[in-house]
Amino acid sequence: MRSEAEVNHAIEKYADTIRRICFYHLKNQADTEDVFQNVFLKYMLHEEVFQNVEHEKAWLLRVAINECKDFLKSFFRRSMAPLEAVAELEAQLPDDHREVLEAVLSLPKQYKDVIYLHYYEGYTASEIGKILGKKENTVYSLLSRGRGILKKELGGDSIGK
Repeated sequence: MRSEAEVNHAIEKYADTIRRICFYHLKNQADTEDVFQNVFLKYMLHEEVFQNVEHEKAWLLRVAINECKDFLKSFFRRSMAPLEAVAELEAQLPDDHREVLEAVLSLPKQYKDVIYLHYYEGYTASEIGKILGKKENTVYSLLSRGRGILKKELGGDSIGK
């Protein structure tokens, strides 16, 4: 692991270049800052001694480009919707659907995630298991318990199997 002084020196020397590379790829300041931090975290944890200053700079640029590519193809990035789009969808929901969605979103996290992914995003129990790192049978149990909670909360058979 590199010393704080080495990391600070590298940040002072290469920060502008790395930010420009990241912004060029990501076209978003918030995402640029996230990837920027990841690049220098990797730099801090990288123990290899660089042959010279050019080797160090080339390594940082390659890591920055790879981090940008990884970020752009990440599950989170592909599955994300802008808040404006979610607000528009919510405004289009009939009142009875809005009540169900609010009930789902008020569930404890373990149930909320599986119920949402299954009913709103259309994932199967097997796919949900892979996404959340849970066994398929655990997902079925969480779905069943979550439906039970919703049934009590909403009063009746509002959620089907």
